[in-house]
Amino acid sequence: MNAGAEPVDFVKVMRSDASPADLVDLWGQMLPAESIELCLCGSELDDVVVTIAWFRQRDGLEYVWRFVV
Repeated sequence: MNAGAEPVDFVKVMRSDASPADLVDLWGQMLPAESIELCLCGSELDDVVVTIAWFRQRDGLEYVWRFVV
């Protein structure tokens, strides 16, 4: 969920357990309060690492959030 007050651009999700063809999932722009679900169905939750990256319009910097389940 975009909990911020401004849209975020070029949102992408990367999963460590994805095949090369599915390594990056591009979500595009997310508006404030917009949410998207990420299904980890079939994943070995002890082994998967999820990385979400996005750009903020205000500063043009890329932000990255990496986590394990």
